Amino acid sequence: MNVTPPFDEAGVKYQETRISHWNKVAQKRDRWRGMGGWYHRRLSEIYRYLVNPNQRVLEIGCGAGDLLASLQPSRGVGVDFSPEMISRAREKHPQLEFHQIDAHDLSSLEGEFDVVILSDTVNDLWDVQRALEQLRRFCKPYTRLILNFYSHLWQLPLAITQSLNLAAPMLRQNWLTPEDIDNMLRLAGFERIRSMQEILAPLPLGGLANRYLVKLGLFRNLALSNLVVARPAPQPFGQPSVSVVIAARNEAGNIKNIFERVPKMGSRTEIVFVEGHSRDSTYETIEREIPLHPSTPSLLFRQPGIGKADAIRLGFEKATGDILMILDADLTVPPEDLPRFYDAIASGKGEFINGVRLVYPMEKEAMRLFNFIGNKFFSMAFSWLLGQPIKDTLCGTKVMWREDYAKIAANRSYFGDFDPFGDFDLIFGAAKLNLKIVDLPIRYRDRTYGTTNISRWKHGLLLLRMVAFAARRIKFV
Repeated sequence: MNVTPPFDEAGVKYQETRISHWNKVAQKRDRWRGMGGWYHRRLSEIYRYLVNPNQRVLEIGCGAGDLLASLQPSRGVGVDFSPEMISRAREKHPQLEFHQIDAHDLSSLEGEFDVVILSDTVNDLWDVQRALEQLRRFCKPYTRLILNFYSHLWQLPLAITQSLNLAAPMLRQNWLTPEDIDNMLRLAGFERIRSMQEILAPLPLGGLANRYLVKLGLFRNLALSNLVVARPAPQPFGQPSVSVVIAARNEAGNIKNIFERVPKMGSRTEIVFVEGHSRDSTYETIEREIPLHPSTPSLLFRQPGIGKADAIRLGFEKATGDILMILDADLTVPPEDLPRFYDAIASGKGEFINGVRLVYPMEKEAMRLFNFIGNKFFSMAFSWLLGQPIKDTLCGTKVMWREDYAKIAANRSYFGDFDPFGDFDLIFGAAKLNLKIVDLPIRYRDRTYGTTNISRWKHGLLLLRMVAFAARRIKFV
């Protein structure tokens, strides 16, 4: 098999010049400290939010390894082409692995990683697409690729600080735009999940600007650093099994319909009922219907606590399917729509599939006016908070992989435990894991039995509290 060499003559000269340059920078930093410390400290804070501890992390262009070490990886591997940088990284962080390898040819490196980082690296590469292509062999479907790179707007300010010996000197850069990176990621077999602009004032006392102002309007476009989170391009997953989890309270009139209408999906479809202190005969009705449908594996549990979130968590804990689905027992989302959710996640198009009721016209009694207005407001608020479009936050139908839910549950303390619905707990958790969130429009139907358990004003105030809390934990980190 013919292998294209990484460089032609011009590329070889380009790389030799840069290796020599970064060797000198490494030596200079032994006795010199510029103003870059504030920038790198803020960058580490951002990465520590995006990367949970105890993950397998690969950093390309690791320099002296400080960012990699700050992430507390279970296995941390740093790669850099500068022997001087690698020497210092090994001395400072002996608990990590460091390799002197060029990013354009990683054939000598082995392993799979949860996170791959290129921090201030892509603008210095000879062939960005080739370097990105090299990373595919280290990735599983859940691997996240995180890149940050300088904005072109800062070319002149950075040049001035370098001329004053306040920042490490740089050679001529690529100065790629987020759109350039997005295109190169697609060409290399990756898909962007979200992008952010970070660090407005890389100076002492810049905390207010870097944490808050940079997230707002015009200030966002003035940020020093563009940051992109991506994943490997999706691949289909075969025929995973499914658990449909249904929290049922005062829904006796819908139980027979649920059994008759939930379709068979994947290699196996089970229904997990969690009954929640009903005033009618919901529990007894489910108990009676289970033996009448022997072809449908079914489980029934009494909810120990209160609230839909508590019920769904119990159902997820007991579920055995590879894919977890939530279906509201009121059947306002038709069970016949569930195969579309299954196809979206099993094909790899998304990793968290969120039902959306606000695209198609609704039946006239399906949602009251103030509920509709509230949902519109919260969808805009959460789209801004999460950096991914979320058109409907409170649609009951949500679908995710059981493995991802386990990670969300393990990290639940980060957001607190005051969401009685469970929707925001899952959405926040999915965003924190950098999952690809996909909205799936459905036609929302009127109830045929029972009444809603949602209180517009009481629960609306609680949702506002969640928005404020999420802003502190997700947006202004």
